[in-house]
Amino acid sequence: MNIQWIKGKTDNCYIVSQGKDAILVDTASGEVYEQVLTECSKYNMRLIVLTHVHFDHAENAYRLSEHFGIPVAYHAADENLFESFENQPMKSYGIVGKVVLSASLKVLRETVVKKPENVICIKEGDDLSSYGIDAKIIELPGHTAGSIGVDVGGTDLIVGDALDNWIFPAKGHLYTNMDSINSSAEKIRSLGPRKIYYGHGKPTERK
Repeated sequence: MNIQWIKGKTDNCYIVSQGKDAILVDTASGEVYEQVLTECSKYNMRLIVLTHVHFDHAENAYRLSEHFGIPVAYHAADENLFESFENQPMKSYGIVGKVVLSASLKVLRETVVKKPENVICIKEGDDLSSYGIDAKIIELPGHTAGSIGVDVGGTDLIVGDALDNWIFPAKGHLYTNMDSINSSAEKIRSLGPRKIYYGHGKPTERK
């Protein structure tokens, strides 16, 4: 199994592959569509998984789904974010969080994520082996109500924005529910050693 890190401007997405079969976790923002398309075209793409429905993770989902003829999976609790970011207003903590939220808020409010035609709702424990990948879905609410992660082979964890690594690894600095994001950070710790792949920042090893 292989995880390929695709770096956007400030956001990340990941191709998880097993042989030629692959899924894409998050899609980055529209400005890097061609870069993501080029990398995905090297594989037999089977599925797109969104860790949550914010533009910097989901803006390319519609176009990539149409291009490859594959479904897009996300948690039902994020459905209302296709209508408006304001349906789940964001808060922040700490200096890093305040800076990131201030820099992001205008584009978050103004960018509408187009809902794909071919969608699947996913939940805790869903197995992705039918798409050729040894991975399971883990629910990590707090950043958004429907935030999820992808636990790959029990050794690697793609966490979306439940954690971030803007400067140092930490629980997500932006949140809709502080209790939930605290619980999700603890849930990740309870899984034991994992290589962590963030929505923002470079991956790290957690012993």
